[in-house]
Amino acid sequence: MRYKTIEDTIGNTPLVRLQRIPGAAIEARGNIILGKLEGNNPAGSVKDRPALSMIARAEARGDIKPGDALIEATSGNTGIALAMAAAIRGYKMILIMPENLSIERRQAMAAFGAEIVLTPRAGGMEYARDLADQMEKEGKGKVLDQFANPDNPVAHYETTGPEIWRDTDGRITHFVSSMGTTGTINGVSRYLKEVSAAIQIVGCQPTDGSSIPGIRKWPVEYLPKIHNPAMVDVMEYVSQSDAEDMVRRLAAEEGIFAGVSAAGALCVALRVAERVENATIVFIVCDRGDRYLSTGVFPA
Repeated sequence: MRYKTIEDTIGNTPLVRLQRIPGAAIEARGNIILGKLEGNNPAGSVKDRPALSMIARAEARGDIKPGDALIEATSGNTGIALAMAAAIRGYKMILIMPENLSIERRQAMAAFGAEIVLTPRAGGMEYARDLADQMEKEGKGKVLDQFANPDNPVAHYETTGPEIWRDTDGRITHFVSSMGTTGTINGVSRYLKEVSAAIQIVGCQPTDGSSIPGIRKWPVEYLPKIHNPAMVDVMEYVSQSDAEDMVRRLAAEEGIFAGVSAAGALCVALRVAERVENATIVFIVCDRGDRYLSTGVFPA
């Protein structure tokens, strides 16, 4: 008998129907909204999928071998997932992140044995990415580069997309995802568009001046190379205040304790539901809310 390993528990996350937030008006239009609970992955986020994919595929190609040092710039979830995957497969993980990100994220990375390099808040993720490249040039390790690595979106093409199609019995009409590295939306979109060109793919980004962990608009020179704009049919923008209000509603009204980026995607899903009929709308619940407790978004 073969027993499962922790790797085997990545993916096949639940797809659950929202019961209260959509309200009578949306239900009267024949619409349902479903959230894919990626916080149920072992390291707690949707990033578990690409993290294992990037390490396992690089290892299979002979690009890396157990014992090597890996480097990645991260805002949190990818770093935690990579730290877990590195622990499973026997790699040293060096994670570079801005100093202003939540302490829970740092603690989770450290728990998996990762070395953490903090960068100035003012430099943002752009500085962290530049430092990762510099460290690789100095021979300190290999950068996996979630922003340019095709092993990121292919994980969603092979797993997340097929799961959504399967669990909706092919009824999905709209897919909504927050956009950070863009790996999730690109991989899922590629799969869904292959099985049904009619499915609409909706991206979620922050409004100008909003700071929402896990969602962002990049300066042109830092745009993720894995992103294909043709994979996104519609772009919607969400304010920080709306996303933070919605994340509290998700917990209090649906019992779904999620992160703020998931709430941003839900704001967009609700907009979609107000203008269509007989739709099955799926949004990604990227991670869990316990990753944000120290930020004050869930006041006691």
